[in-house]
Amino acid sequence: MPKPRVSAAGGVAALAYAWKKGRDAGGVAKLYKRMRARNACKTCALGMGGQRGGMVNEERSFPEVCKKSVQAQTGDMQAPISESFFREHPIRELETWSSLRMEAAGRLAFPVSWTAGDTHFHRIRWDAALDRTARALADAPRDQVFFYSSGRSSNEAAFLMQTLARAYGTRNIHNCSHYCHQASGVALGRLVGSGTSTLSLDDLDQADLAIVAGANPASNHPRLIVKLVELRARGGTVIVVNPVKELGLVRFRIPSRLGSMLAGSDVSDLYLQPHVGSDIAVFKALLKGLAEEGAIDRAYLATHVDGWDAVEADARGTPWETLLEACGLTRAEIDRAVEKIAAASRGVMLWAMGLTHHEHGVANVTALANLALARGWVGREGCGLLPIRGHSNVQGVGSMGFTPAIKDAFAKAMEDAYQIPATGSPGLDTYGCMLAAEAGRIRAAVFLGGNLFASNPDRAWSAAALQKIGTTAYITTKLNEGHVHGRGAFHVLLPVRARDEEAQSTTQESMFNYVRLSDGGEAPPPGEIRSEVEVVCSLAARLLPPGPFPFATMTDHDAVRRAIARVVPGYEEIETIGESRREFHVAGRVFHEPHFATPSGKARATVPPLPSFRPSEGEFRLMTLRSEGQFNTVVYEDEDLYRGTTRRDVVMMSEADARRLGLSEDEPVDVVTVLGRMRVVAAFIDIPPGNLAMYYPEANAIVPRRIDRDSGTPAFKSVLARLERAGA
Repeated sequence: MPKPRVSAAGGVAALAYAWKKGRDAGGVAKLYKRMRARNACKTCALGMGGQRGGMVNEERSFPEVCKKSVQAQTGDMQAPISESFFREHPIRELETWSSLRMEAAGRLAFPVSWTAGDTHFHRIRWDAALDRTARALADAPRDQVFFYSSGRSSNEAAFLMQTLARAYGTRNIHNCSHYCHQASGVALGRLVGSGTSTLSLDDLDQADLAIVAGANPASNHPRLIVKLVELRARGGTVIVVNPVKELGLVRFRIPSRLGSMLAGSDVSDLYLQPHVGSDIAVFKALLKGLAEEGAIDRAYLATHVDGWDAVEADARGTPWETLLEACGLTRAEIDRAVEKIAAASRGVMLWAMGLTHHEHGVANVTALANLALARGWVGREGCGLLPIRGHSNVQGVGSMGFTPAIKDAFAKAMEDAYQIPATGSPGLDTYGCMLAAEAGRIRAAVFLGGNLFASNPDRAWSAAALQKIGTTAYITTKLNEGHVHGRGAFHVLLPVRARDEEAQSTTQESMFNYVRLSDGGEAPPPGEIRSEVEVVCSLAARLLPPGPFPFATMTDHDAVRRAIARVVPGYEEIETIGESRREFHVAGRVFHEPHFATPSGKARATVPPLPSFRPSEGEFRLMTLRSEGQFNTVVYEDEDLYRGTTRRDVVMMSEADARRLGLSEDEPVDVVTVLGRMRVVAAFIDIPPGNLAMYYPEANAIVPRRIDRDSGTPAFKSVLARLERAGA
C-alpha cells in the first residue's frame, strides 16, 4: 500500500508547500501581500477574503487559508507566455501535454488564434479576434450557438454574458455546475424551493452532528476541516460516508491552531465505507433505524413536511438484508450511526460529487435530505443541508442567470426592465450542447473560462464534438487542455485579468449565499490583458444593435450591479455595494424557520428508489476522484500527498482484490470499461473489495456517457469496470 509522507493532513508539509510556492512566485512576502488584499479567494466556494481582508471569513476568523488558495494565487502570479512559445510548440505537441504542464506554461498575455489547417497558434489583434467571433455569432442560427461559463468569473461578467446571450436570441446558456452540483440544485429545489445551501457559515458553529457524505474536504476544501474539528471539540459527532478511507478525514494538523498543529486533531468519530454508488441504501438504512428506534420528529414532520408517510413506509418496508447487501455495511455499523444521529440535537448534512456524479445523483441527495427531515433538521438554526461547492463563484454564476432557464420572477423582471425574452422553454444544458456539437448543430460557442473538454466523460468523444464547432472563443487567464483539444474550425483565446487584477471591484457568491466584494487593483502581467467585462461589452457592441439594455455603459461595474439589483431576486443589496462596501447574504435562501420557498410553504419529501448499479461476476465498481494536488480539472502536482501516490496513471484498489488477482503494487494493469481500456499501474488503498478509484479527468477517457436524467449530470462515479493484467 502506498505510504503517504505524512501521518496527518495539513501540518508542516502544508506550510512548507506554501513557502515553496511563494518563493517560486517571486517571494513569500509578495505572495502574502496578494493573499491579504481585499479580494475573495479564487478557489473553493467556502469563501474568504473580500472587504474584511484576505484570509478572513465572514465570521472575522483569521488566518483562513489553505494550499488550494496558494495554488490558485501563485498560478496567477506566473510570468506571461511569450510569442516564441507558440512558434516553438505546434498544436500536435500541445495535444500531448498534461493539465499540469499546461497550467505551468504561464499567463496568456495576448490573443492567439488557430484556423483549420494551421500547425501552430498565431498571435492575433484584439479587434480582429472580436470581429471574427461576432461575425460567426451573427451568421449562425440562434439555436446553433451556446455560451458556457466556469465558476471563477465574476458576477458582473456572468450577468452581462447571459444578458448578451438572451438579447442575441439563444437560451443555450449553461455553466460548469451542470457537471458538478446540478443534481443538488434539482433535489433541493424540489425539497425546499431553493437550490442552494439552507444554512449559513455560523450554523456550523451551533451543530452537534455533521454527516459528511461523498466528499473529501481535507483535500478539496481544507478550511472546512476546521469547522469539523471545532464541532468535535464541543462534544459533537462527525460521521463520514465515503468508500475510500481518506487520511485527512481521519486526522488533520490545522496550521492556524497551535495545539492541532503540534498534536494533530481527530476529524471523524465514525467512518462508514460503503460500496461505490450505494448511498441511497446507506441513507435508507439509517432512516429505517431511526424509525424503528422512535427517533423521528413527528411534530415537525406533521406540520412542515408534505409526502413524509410514503418516505417512511418505503424505508420501513425495505428489508434489512436488501439494504445491507446493497451497501456492504454491517448492521452494527448502521446501528452505531443511528445511535449517534438519534442522540444529536442539531445536525448538518454536507456532501459533494460523491453523491451527485451518479445516474441517480438527484435521488442520492434526496435520500440524504430525507434523513435530515426525519430529525427536523431543515429550517432551524444550527441545522441544514450544505452542498460543498467547488469553484469560488460557481453559485454566483448561477444566481446571475447563466443557466438554460431562469426562475419566473427573474425572467419577468428581465422582460419588464429590458424587453429581453427570458420566459418560455429552456435552452440546451451542458450535455445537450455537447450532443448538438457532436451532431454538427453548433456553429459557434463562447466560453467564459473553464475547461469543458476535460469536464466531459469520454474524452475522445468530447474532443471530436467540440472540434465540429465552427467558431470557438475562450476567455481565459491561462492555457488548459480544452484550448487545444476543444478547438473549433476557427478558434481564439482571449486573455483576461484575474479577479485581483481587475481595475474595478467585482463580486462573488459563496456556497453559504454570502456575496463578497473584491477590490482588484493588482497589476496584471505585461501584455494585452483585458477585463472580462470589457471583453463581453466589446462583443456586445459588435453583435447587438442599440436596445433597452445599455451595454455601452456597462464597462462601469457599478452600472452592472445596478442592473443586477433591478432583476435578480435576492440581490437588491448589490446595487450600492461598490460604494457602501457592505457585503451581504442573498435574501430568501437561508432557512432558519421551517417555512420554505415552495407553494405550500412546506418541505416536499419524496421516495428515492434503490438503484440497480451492481457489478456482474468479475466486474468492479469504479469511481473517479480528485487528488490533493489538483483543483477540479487543474492539476498542480502529480503527487497525491494524502494517498501516497506519486503519479496519476494509477488504479486504486483494495489489497484483498489485488491478492485475489495476483497483482503487485505498481504492476501494470488494464482497466477495461464498455468504452475502452486504459493502461495504468496498481496502487493499494483502504477501499472495500470490489471497488476501484482512478483520477479525474484523465480517467474520463474510459468513463462512458451515462447521464442522470433528472439533472443532466454525467455519472463519473457509476462505472462498471474489469481489470486485466498487462499483456494477458
